[in-house]
Amino acid sequence: MMIQDKLRDFYRRFLSLQGDPAEIARGMAIGVFVSITPTIPFHTALIVLIGVVFRQNISAAYISSWIVSNPVTIPILYLSQYKLGRFILGMEGSGFQFDDYSLRVIMAAGREILLPLLVGGVCMAPFFAVFAYFIARYLIGKVRRRSYLSKKRGLS
Repeated sequence: MMIQDKLRDFYRRFLSLQGDPAEIARGMAIGVFVSITPTIPFHTALIVLIGVVFRQNISAAYISSWIVSNPVTIPILYLSQYKLGRFILGMEGSGFQFDDYSLRVIMAAGREILLPLLVGGVCMAPFFAVFAYFIARYLIGKVRRRSYLSKKRGLS
């Protein structure tokens, strides 16, 4: 039931967004792009920064990031990004064995995890963002046309 409530809240917020459908869709694409990347502690800051720099709809970006980056999707996204990044970087299997716990060994393990995760995330994010843009633009147009036609019929 909690997922249904979140989806209903997302839909309500989505409908209340003001502005040009293309601008809203671009904002949503920004939010999806950022939420796909493994930058979780910085999602909101990155969304605001990108939204301000490119003068896009920050509210739409935030709403879309909220629906994409959640406890259900993050493990799936991060695991697939990690595997994609390891593949792109040509890294062999991922056995995490520590012979000692020196700072050097821990930093090396961090690179073994973070580098493929970042590479995979940055490679995946554009595909999700472009898809989100076109879906959002289509849905916004459809909902607004339906709303316009409903109001027009009510006035006649």
